[in-house]
Amino acid sequence: MNISKDFPTYTDFNPLVPVRCITPHTDGCFHRFFDTSPISPSGRYAALLQLPQEQRLPEPGEAAHIVLVDLHTAEERIVSPTYGWETQLGANINWGPDDEFIYYNDVDPETWQELCVRLNPHTGDKKIMKGSIYKISPDGKTIISACTKRMRRTQYGYGIVVPDEHVPRNYGFRDDDGLYTLDTETGERKLLVSIQDVFDRAEPTIDKEMYKHGECYGFHCKFNPQGDRILFTMRWFHTDEQQPWNKIAEGLRFWVVTMNTDGRDIRVAVGPEQWKKGGHHINWFPDGQRLSMNLCLDDDKQLSLVQVDANGSNMKKIIDNIPGSGHPTVHPNGLHMVTDSYEQEKVAFGDGTVPLRFINLQSGRGATIVRIPIANPGTKVTNALRVDPHPAWTPDFKHLVFNGFVGGTRRVFIADMSGLVGTDF
Repeated sequence: MNISKDFPTYTDFNPLVPVRCITPHTDGCFHRFFDTSPISPSGRYAALLQLPQEQRLPEPGEAAHIVLVDLHTAEERIVSPTYGWETQLGANINWGPDDEFIYYNDVDPETWQELCVRLNPHTGDKKIMKGSIYKISPDGKTIISACTKRMRRTQYGYGIVVPDEHVPRNYGFRDDDGLYTLDTETGERKLLVSIQDVFDRAEPTIDKEMYKHGECYGFHCKFNPQGDRILFTMRWFHTDEQQPWNKIAEGLRFWVVTMNTDGRDIRVAVGPEQWKKGGHHINWFPDGQRLSMNLCLDDDKQLSLVQVDANGSNMKKIIDNIPGSGHPTVHPNGLHMVTDSYEQEKVAFGDGTVPLRFINLQSGRGATIVRIPIANPGTKVTNALRVDPHPAWTPDFKHLVFNGFVGGTRRVFIADMSGLVGTDF
């Protein structure tokens, strides 16, 4: 990757690797998540979201901006507004298989219909499709997503915002909501598997009697790197509230299931019996056969870096002597893992800064490669305004993109990892 030297360097706390800020002039910017790179396939551009404000949650019909950063020239340019965003994953911006198109969420503020936009950021040409995006397939042909309207029922920050009266409830085992696909060429949207399908067909069998009186909603979904299998997470709760919102801290039950891309062979990889001990943030291993996540394997509430096969077998620690935290991702070389930390996790520094952790899975050696501030006034309003670094590998797998809160605003950074990746560090 050719990164302009016009981007300012970040030197606080003496990073172990070169770091540059790629949004020095555009406040309020952040990139999507740890499982998608905001960098285009060629390595030239970054597609980011700029918030209209950083002090409160978005309101229905409030616009944010899609920002394109040219990493060769250091130009930062707004390419489109969007009404379909929240404060953690933004508008769920995904690149297609080349630099021609980005895909992101939007909303029609007159009908409150959720929309998926395909934008050529270089020409401004748009294709607007009914539906929404969470993740695009490696070949760029298929988009998957749970219902982005409903996501606020279980957690703020990850979907879109529409008026409350336009957000459906999922009583019982719904056969009309679940995991959706969207064909990027035809714009056809269909329900790949429903919530009811998962409860009926998943193996090992889920005890439906135990969950029949609650509400269940889809959330995260991800293609594996090979594009031949999908993971899908579901969240369940029971409440007597007239309008439940943001139930994340009130005893949700979680499932991680995997399936073929045609919706067959649904397997429970991690169920609520295990997750209730503590855990978060699933991702695919590079081999597309295993999942990684933070999980408490015992009852001591100590997060470990854990792997499990896509069918739920062979659950074990990836490494014994290093605690889990943040958003872990295994490098394609299979030797290294990177993760960050939440502000309150044990590996954080206690002063509003957190580590980007680089871990050698063979030697057990770990190091803080970058220490980045994330504390911001917004978290006093709601935790959904927190700034997570979300370290994500770039397409060349030699750089990391991550978020921080520096100079009183959200900014995006790139760390040059070429001196560590491929070594036995």
